[in-house]
Amino acid sequence: MKKILLVSVLAVFGLIGCGGDNNKEASAAAKGDSNKVYEVKFAHVVSANTPKGRAADFFAKRVEELTEGKIKVHVFPSAQLVDDDKVFQELKRNNVQLAAPSFSKFTPFAKEFNLWDVPFIFRDTEHLHKVMDGEVGKILKDVISSKGYIALDYWDAGFKQFSTNKKPIIEPSDAEGQKMRIMSSKVLEEQTKAVKAIPQVLPFGEVYSALQTGVVDAAENPLSNLYNSKFYEVQSSITISNHGYLGYLVVASEKFWKELPQDLQEKFSTAMREATIFEREESAKEEKMLLDKLKADDKTNTTIYELDEAQKQRWQDVMIAIYPKFYDLIGKDLIEKTLNTK
Repeated sequence: MKKILLVSVLAVFGLIGCGGDNNKEASAAAKGDSNKVYEVKFAHVVSANTPKGRAADFFAKRVEELTEGKIKVHVFPSAQLVDDDKVFQELKRNNVQLAAPSFSKFTPFAKEFNLWDVPFIFRDTEHLHKVMDGEVGKILKDVISSKGYIALDYWDAGFKQFSTNKKPIIEPSDAEGQKMRIMSSKVLEEQTKAVKAIPQVLPFGEVYSALQTGVVDAAENPLSNLYNSKFYEVQSSITISNHGYLGYLVVASEKFWKELPQDLQEKFSTAMREATIFEREESAKEEKMLLDKLKADDKTNTTIYELDEAQKQRWQDVMIAIYPKFYDLIGKDLIEKTLNTK
């Protein structure tokens, strides 16, 4: 009987001992989590010395400050890590935690993102940002979230301008018969056909030589693309039309996001909102600077045209007439919500 009691007592002490070890391990794990540093790879495809590049660096610094070093962001510009055609699968695998693809990269799996290509749908930059930061922007973010990504914030690339080495494109009729380089987009095809121009889909890297050799006559680009790629060397005129828009959506890996504690998610989002404000300001400053350069420093005699209100209205009348063609692709309700955003 005594032997049995002794064994029982030792067994109890043994269990207590094991419980103590388990508690220590749990405590150590908890302490380890609180001290864990989350490493983030932020991949993008443009130069570090662009509004998007500078904003990515701004974000990296700011999120580390806000989290006291618990989140460290390593930025990979100029497609050093991966290009935007492959970045979505890397986000899914959590090999990349953050990216900022252009809107056109989302359209193959989120047709609603064709909204951003609709011509003359944004009245001005203020209206654009109200759309992005309001109901329409949230609807589009939810579409991306339903595909297994975390949609964070919209960044600017800029409004698009026409350029050509033939007849200046000032009135809609001026585009007739001109071979217009566009990105692959059903919306942009309809836009081009609406003014009786000939749509030519070409990779961006081939545009300069195509303009130079006459494979295409005209193009549409934000001033940053136009200036930095020196398209003004092979174009005789640029029209500040602001007829379309290019932008980016910053997205995160869902797996990474779910592993991030809530307090760090909040600080991450705060840093991203600050970076968004910074990026949009940088984009606006660059656009003004580049326009001034094109007017003052261009040695190629490229003529700059700016549309007056009557000319803009004539363009809008032509383009609004084709909006019903996009109802099945984008959704009539989404287009009307955008137009009606105040």
